[in-house]
Amino acid sequence: MRISSLDRRKFLRGSGVALALPWFESFNNLASAAIKPQKRKRLACFYLPDGVPMPLENDPSFKEWSWFPHGGRKDFILTKCMETLAPLRQDLTVFSGLSNPAVRRVHGHANADQFLTGADTGADGDYHNSISLDQVFAAHAGKHTRHSSLVMSTDGGTGSPRGSHTMSYDRNGRPIPAEHKPKRIFDMLFLKDGPDAAHRLALSQSALDDLMADARSLKRSLSKRDQETLSEYLQSVRDTEVKIERSKRWLNIPLPQVNVDHLNLDITPEDPRTFVQTMYELIYLAFKTDSTRVATYQFGRENGVGISDYLARAVGFKLTHQLSHETKNPDGYKNFGKYCRFINEELGRFATRLKNTPEPGGEGNMLDHTALFFGSASSAFHLSRNYPLILIGGRKLGFKHGQFLKYGKGNEKNQSTSGISSDSGWRGEMRYTELPISNLYLTMLHKLGVETDSFGGSRETLSEV
Repeated sequence: MRISSLDRRKFLRGSGVALALPWFESFNNLASAAIKPQKRKRLACFYLPDGVPMPLENDPSFKEWSWFPHGGRKDFILTKCMETLAPLRQDLTVFSGLSNPAVRRVHGHANADQFLTGADTGADGDYHNSISLDQVFAAHAGKHTRHSSLVMSTDGGTGSPRGSHTMSYDRNGRPIPAEHKPKRIFDMLFLKDGPDAAHRLALSQSALDDLMADARSLKRSLSKRDQETLSEYLQSVRDTEVKIERSKRWLNIPLPQVNVDHLNLDITPEDPRTFVQTMYELIYLAFKTDSTRVATYQFGRENGVGISDYLARAVGFKLTHQLSHETKNPDGYKNFGKYCRFINEELGRFATRLKNTPEPGGEGNMLDHTALFFGSASSAFHLSRNYPLILIGGRKLGFKHGQFLKYGKGNEKNQSTSGISSDSGWRGEMRYTELPISNLYLTMLHKLGVETDSFGGSRETLSEV
């Protein structure tokens, strides 16, 4: 079937396959004297299990491998954990002194479930959750896109209560299953109209080969700028296909087993790194084509369960979760810090990709219109307080950056939540104060254009953000 001019604004079609397209100025209302900038707002949230390295000030590792920056609000210094984000310094804010009051006395491994909801999920017994931040925004922005949100994790599915594999919860507090197979996510960007399309894609034959004839035809009707956009986009899709093929090895790796020498498994440092990069690239393509404006990605489940426990292979270590338990060993904080550096490096790579891409049909770049939120529901060992949090991007949404914001009182140097290596930490009394993390979430929702008076029990916002 020939595609209409309206279709051509959205899809390239081959025999049985349709590829979503980015926005083109050539297809805007040509009758208009001026092109009105698009006002898209996007949100992506990322979760890191098992906390971050937090040595005490007198520990030799403190200067280089403490996760939180050193210094004040504007003159903060990023440590080796964070310095890969230095090029984005004026586009980010680091937070301390925020947490969910309801779970501050709950073991950290039970707390991923509430990270984006602010609910009282408790330590045991009856389990109740509420809607997550991303899904509140998805209900607002999803009506403009083919997919209301993209929910992903390294392990996939939902996990179990207090052992979540997903960051996203619906309006009834039920977990939304996360997708962990890049090929399935990639196929979501295609409409497989023909009966053999799925079969051909499953054989990893490039979908682009069937689309090139239509692409050449389309190119003739595009402006020079749009031709460059199309070429760059098609190359991005092809590069992502290659990474997806390489990531298949990762999905076939056996899950961690007790009393097994995991170093005998055939895993190279490229396997987990390629997987993470592919997941980021899929979010980029989904945002670039406006297939969705909301995405979540959970790097792993708490407590080292699942294939995500192998992510530390990217920097030469056996298992990820063990790093948080071995901080008192020689170079323990340094080793844990190297893993966090890897995670921050890939986050920075993704943010920079958005920053280097002009906003389709709008002003500035894609990062200006996208809020990237990263964090964990633990800081030090099993401690559900002083969440390590980063917000990147969204300048056109009204976010202020280039700052290290410290909230609460009595723990301004993060020393009350540092140096912990046993469960006495999370069982101990708080001799300092923190603010509810939902204050930040309510602030984010307002800047994302969601009109609401409260979220997660909070009715106050953070004016500094």
